Amino acid sequence: MPINKLLVMGVAGCGKSTLAALLAKAMDAEWIEGDDHHSEHNKAKMRQGTALQDADREPWLDKLAVLLAAAPGNAILTCSALKRSYRERLREAVPHLRIVHVDITLSEAIARVSARKGHMFQPSSVVSQFAILEAPAGEPGTLQISADQPVDVQVSLVLNWIAEEPSRHDK
Repeated sequence: MPINKLLVMGVAGCGKSTLAALLAKAMDAEWIEGDDHHSEHNKAKMRQGTALQDADREPWLDKLAVLLAAAPGNAILTCSALKRSYRERLREAVPHLRIVHVDITLSEAIARVSARKGHMFQPSSVVSQFAILEAPAGEPGTLQISADQPVDVQVSLVLNWIAEEPSRHDK
């Protein structure tokens, strides 16, 4: 059975961490939470509601790429991966990376982030994430699911997709 490496991506509030935690359990996979690996500088910017720039994200993406590539078995990374260039950076380290994009509306993302208590990400930053989001529609090895679906449905969709889509590891 091939090893699966997944990126669960989307803007803040889409539910990527909730989905990834359940997928990690179902797949007996290592879960790498991207937010846990931000620098203190990045975390401070996010707490202040200041949007991260590409230069802020580059070392973070490099670290995530190394962690994901080094995982010996199934692994799931949660990371906003808003731009295609960010995803390509991860694909360079993990060529057979599969991507699950959890799609959500701006208003719902703001509502969800606003409801979080003590999280470093501020609701005002959700707008900046939407402004730079380059949805991965049409990119190879990508599945888009709606944040409006119950999480158990999301998990089933992802697991069925992994089982049905021929793995590029087998080619």
